[in-house]
Amino acid sequence: MINKKKIFLASSSELADDRRQFEIFLNRKNKSWVNQGVFLELVLWEDFLDAVSQTRLQDEYNQTIRDCDLFVMLFFTKVGTYTEEEFETAFGQFKTTNKPFIFTYFKDAPISTGALDDAVLSLLQFKKKLSTLGHFYTVYKNVEDLQLKFDQQLDKLVATGFIEFKRDAGEASAPTIHISDSKNVVAGS
Repeated sequence: MINKKKIFLASSSELADDRRQFEIFLNRKNKSWVNQGVFLELVLWEDFLDAVSQTRLQDEYNQTIRDCDLFVMLFFTKVGTYTEEEFETAFGQFKTTNKPFIFTYFKDAPISTGALDDAVLSLLQFKKKLSTLGHFYTVYKNVEDLQLKFDQQLDKLVATGFIEFKRDAGEASAPTIHISDSKNVVAGS
């Protein structure tokens, strides 16, 4: 049986390449983890049908976020209205159910100041909001740095038991040893 963990990746369109590279990274991770019974299902807004919805399409994204195990946000020069709404959805769900785990990554890379506009204020305000919540965001320099930092978080999720690998069916479990008194040792299974 596969232990599936659903990850929603949110960011503004300016980080489209980072998002693609993150998807490739998770696909490679899945190649090594699927044989151990773990699959990381990445959900992107681009995967949704663009057809007219009974509600706002954003409402469908938000419902998917509520059903995710992990929520990853990438930022660079701005925080879009929908990205902030997605954070609020994930945070509200986390406060209620302790999931999804929320990871925030801010890209620290050279930018052309001529390309900046008032949207950069949304980034500064959002950082302040995270600080008020007591959340320490992660800074990454490039895609490789982002992948390394998220990979380290995955390792921690494995170490805490949140992500569990299946035991090989052919692998015999080692017997446990129970000490009944100082003279007798009893092996059990």
